[in-house]
Amino acid sequence: MRAFKTLAVLAATTALTACVTPHSGNDGMYALPIGDAPVTANPTAYTPALDCLHSYAASNQVAAPRIAVGRILDYTGSVSEEGGRRITQGASLMAMSAFNKAGARLVERFDTSVTELELRYANNRLIGQEGDENVRRIYAGQMPGSDYYFVGGITELNYNIRSMGVDAQGGHTDARDGVGNLGGRLYVMNIALDFRLIDTRTLEVVDVISYQKQIIGRELRAGVFSFFDDTIVDIAAGERALEPVQLAVRAGVERAVVEVMSRFYNATDSGVCASAIQAEGDPMGPATTQTAANVSPATAAIEQARANPDAWNARRDNNFTGLRGRS
Repeated sequence: MRAFKTLAVLAATTALTACVTPHSGNDGMYALPIGDAPVTANPTAYTPALDCLHSYAASNQVAAPRIAVGRILDYTGSVSEEGGRRITQGASLMAMSAFNKAGARLVERFDTSVTELELRYANNRLIGQEGDENVRRIYAGQMPGSDYYFVGGITELNYNIRSMGVDAQGGHTDARDGVGNLGGRLYVMNIALDFRLIDTRTLEVVDVISYQKQIIGRELRAGVFSFFDDTIVDIAAGERALEPVQLAVRAGVERAVVEVMSRFYNATDSGVCASAIQAEGDPMGPATTQTAANVSPATAAIEQARANPDAWNARRDNNFTGLRGRS
């Protein structure tokens, strides 16, 4: 019997290692990678609002401004234990994608290294072109300027704002009759983002937007320990899930872009696109705004729209009604 068990263990070990060999195959690889998930789109809850604004502007012939996106940096300074930043360094690229979804006319100001090199080569008559002229010419005013530029940063990353958990264990007083355990935890963290919209010609700050988003994580586990004759059985299972932190950054960026473009399109509330996005609430939650008494009605309407928890969002997580964020 013991020899049979030993043989079974050896067979299982061999089966597990048969997928990897120290010699490459005819295709030049030691092993085939696992996983076959296709590449998919990466929307947030605010993507339908951006798409709707684009359609609204096109159908009403509303001219979109030229927008340049500057550096949106991580100012939290948070570093993971393995090294590297915990927060994405690509928020500027997220903002460019969001402005494009909303129909803005983008001009490149983030990475102009190739353009500057080409202009230098063209100025030295080193770049040729097809046609009658054998060198590329540089003309005055050939590059369009931006009307506004969008900058900002990720300013907060707060861990474990609140957490809760429960653990239970039970069984017979005689451990041979079995013991079981069950546990679970919930915890909440958040990020915050601050943005500025600046008039390129005058450097006047025409809009300031600040948002925070809470992120929820959960952990579930269960196990059982028991004896069956001369055999010990110890089984445990669990599951952990954390709402993607980087996706929360993208959602915050897209929410800010919705606010910016809705002002340019003169659509300051979700009623314009309610039929398209079926707004059911905003996981960002109500914003806290302080409005002076002499603020214009238009500005007051914009601030009221930003504080509305039911604006510009396509869905809400109904499982955690007391928490902002989705599981």
